[in-house]
Amino acid sequence: MSGQRHKPLPPMHPGEMLREEFVVPLGLSSGRVAKAIGVPRTRVERIIREEPGISADTALRLGKAFGTTPEFWIYLQTRHDILAARASIAQQLEAVVPLVDAA
Repeated sequence: MSGQRHKPLPPMHPGEMLREEFVVPLGLSSGRVAKAIGVPRTRVERIIREEPGISADTALRLGKAFGTTPEFWIYLQTRHDILAARASIAQQLEAVVPLVDAA
């Protein structure tokens, strides 16, 4: 397999992390998570389906509920957004002219 190039994995949405590392292994329902963090069940369901992003408000709530930091959730969201944008505007990004020298 050496020398073969693999297609990079798509950026991980924080909803995937929530679902695969917390909700499923802990046997939680969307309703239970929502009640614990004080948000509508539909918000948790949509995040788990990877529809909306994680807001600072939700990051604070998830961090407290799951013993992580809000920065953990925000980092996942930011990384997802940057990788998705990079893929989306790759050609336009190549045309951007640096205005300062790289250090």
